Amino acid sequence: MKIEKNRFVSLNYKLEVDGQIADQSRPGQPLEFPFGAGYLLPAFEAHIEGLSAGDKFEFTLTPEQGYGEVIREAIVELPKETFMINGQIEEGLLTPGNQIPMSDSQGNRLLGTVVEVGEVVKMDFNHPMAGKTLHFTGEIVNVRETRPEDLRPAGGCSCGCEGGCDEHDHKGGCDCGGCH
Repeated sequence: MKIEKNRFVSLNYKLEVDGQIADQSRPGQPLEFPFGAGYLLPAFEAHIEGLSAGDKFEFTLTPEQGYGEVIREAIVELPKETFMINGQIEEGLLTPGNQIPMSDSQGNRLLGTVVEVGEVVKMDFNHPMAGKTLHFTGEIVNVRETRPEDLRPAGGCSCGCEGGCDEHDHKGGCDCGGCH
């Protein structure tokens, strides 16, 4: 059976960024998703469409095909008070590299990465893989018809990652704790 819309796909993958492994499926735990339902990058799906179980893949996505270029306006400075809960800032919260789920003034959920802490906190609200060239390799494990129980809301995670909370992130390493 070939990968096409309304098929459920299981695949093993490795994502390399700048020559380093950024993410990969775990042994015996392939990435599983309904093809064409918006869980993965459209360019990723375009590269695996038509493949069958046992087929290997290797391709590279430019930043434009992946998560876009870095948007300078998405890097902002916020007062430290923004991070206070009950008058205190949780110890270790404002550590460079730490990802913090936040909301904007309209209630939209965002995931920001602490860049720098001083008098103010510099936060980057770009996707962690923005501006990166993504190199994928892998193998299709299985392709079958999608069942109703296979469907779940796309992007069901507050961290901004796609595909729900399955302890994998084919798109940039969800380390926000409690989701994927």
